[in-house]
Amino acid sequence: LVIAHRLSTIRKADLVAVIQQGSVFEIGTHDELFSKGENGVYAKLIKMQEVAHETAMNNARKSSAR
Repeated sequence: LVIAHRLSTIRKADLVAVIQQGSVFEIGTHDELFSKGENGVYAKLIKMQEVAHETAMNNARKSSAR
């Protein structure tokens, strides 16, 4: 059992359960849940973390270029 907020930690897990407000909201493999796209909570969370990471990397590049 692994509980994680950083979703890259659980990408290779055999089974992922998305808990929302104390209940299991989605369950499946990373690929199954990610394939739901905009209809899935897990897929939306992955996209949000990817965007946040890209933004942080871009900001770091801009800071180091100064």
